[in-house]
Amino acid sequence: MKKQTPSQTVGPFYSLALTRKTLNVMATESTRGQRIRIEGQVIDGDGRAIPDVMVEAWQANSFGRYNHPDDKQEKPLDESFSGWGRSGTDDKCFYSFETIKPGAVPGANGSVQAPHVNLMVFARGMLSHAYTRMYFADEPANETDPVLNSIKNTGRRQTLIARREDKNGEAVYRFDIRLQGENETVFFDV
Repeated sequence: MKKQTPSQTVGPFYSLALTRKTLNVMATESTRGQRIRIEGQVIDGDGRAIPDVMVEAWQANSFGRYNHPDDKQEKPLDESFSGWGRSGTDDKCFYSFETIKPGAVPGANGSVQAPHVNLMVFARGMLSHAYTRMYFADEPANETDPVLNSIKNTGRRQTLIARREDKNGEAVYRFDIRLQGENETVFFDV
């Protein structure tokens, strides 16, 4: 009888193969909208930042339209903005994106979703990536967002809210993603 091969964790290989090319600058000089920077760390269950993590971002443009053929809205499509980016973590375990603040997008049954950025997290030992969202603390539309309001525990909603920190005149949104433990980020079953 043959024995099963022992399992191995995934990676570390993101920094070697998938994040060498800079893909975290999502906005160009001609992209319309408010320039922002998103940055944060991915935190493990013991509260430590995890090295060699890859985070992908997908968002609407400043008018609230995705650069995707399925988005048939009448809102303008900004050809200079793909709405997609990828960031590996640096030596201090930070990921970052240079982008624009997205506009509100339509939700189910005629509702409107507050501006947000969809994020996917890939890390060592995670056989399936995790999906989450980042909302903006200074956005009044959060109060009526159908996705945020679907999270019954209001304390858990806060794990999806990025806080604004102005640095050298630049709007920076800090969003740490906690994979486990206290204040674990809300993840979505997609």
